[in-house]
Amino acid sequence: MGLTGTALAIDAGNSKTDVALVTADGRLLGTARGGGFQPPVVGVGRAVDVLAPLVRSVLDQAGPTGPVEHLSAFLANADLPVEEADLTAEVAGRGWAHTVSVRNDTFALLRAGLPDDGEPVGVAVVCGAGINCVGLGRLGAVARFPSIGRISGDWGGGSHLADEALWCAARAEDGRGEPTGLARALPAHFGLTTMLELIEALHLRTLPDHRRHELTPLLFAVADSGDPVARGIVVRQAEEIALLAAIALGRLGLLGEPTPVVLGGGVLAARHPLLHEQITRLLSERAPKAVPHVVTAPPVLGAALDTLDRAGAAAEAYGRLRGAWE
Repeated sequence: MGLTGTALAIDAGNSKTDVALVTADGRLLGTARGGGFQPPVVGVGRAVDVLAPLVRSVLDQAGPTGPVEHLSAFLANADLPVEEADLTAEVAGRGWAHTVSVRNDTFALLRAGLPDDGEPVGVAVVCGAGINCVGLGRLGAVARFPSIGRISGDWGGGSHLADEALWCAARAEDGRGEPTGLARALPAHFGLTTMLELIEALHLRTLPDHRRHELTPLLFAVADSGDPVARGIVVRQAEEIALLAAIALGRLGLLGEPTPVVLGGGVLAARHPLLHEQITRLLSERAPKAVPHVVTAPPVLGAALDTLDRAGAAAEAYGRLRGAWE
């Protein structure tokens, strides 16, 4: 016997994983958070191992354990059909649920930002550690990008922005590039004096590599001060986000009708004025009917809403579930 009328919702990103246990009437029975989900680095099996203690935790919070009716998993690095198939097989093999569905984690952001009634139609762009875009159109049409990195044409995301800031700062200090306040701000953040010292610390790993993520907020701070180089990087990121959204809308035949464009992920959720203003301006030019809005609710909400969709839940269940995350 399993936990009748319950479902597991999973949102697993590159930096963190959220698991929730929900009921078909929209009650939230348990939540758990863990580390990042990176099958390309550790392999599919070990990546899914990260989910196991989180699933056990939320089941324990509900009392009796056993397989739930459905599991909706929205996973980072589920970028290609073969990856979705491999991950689906691995998750299903754990016996956590009677049925399992796996999709890329950007779809969780999209679902969280769409209305709970009517046909799900819209586009989502996530800009967190990385960048991705997905869209849903009429009659189940889907727009996607491989989103594997530079080899699939990607530009941006927090990690990429940090590297761009380092590149520009290094060249500014040694004379190959334009002067920029990044050359002073980046090493100063770590108590260092020069970019050469910071380069050495990163190369020799006396400064842990994971601390590079601290450079992205610095980039925006320097941009806010009016620094042309830093502002140029931020504007370039805005252009990429608007381009992704416009291309997805075009593929789905939605450029001519009001359509939600859901923006999320750490970089976008921070609502940096320059980035947000540039995205809004560019979308108004390339997709005038687009209706952009930033979603700050955790993407696991989208995974949980997906379980209600599959259960044919009543309208009040959606309100109850959304209220649990407000």
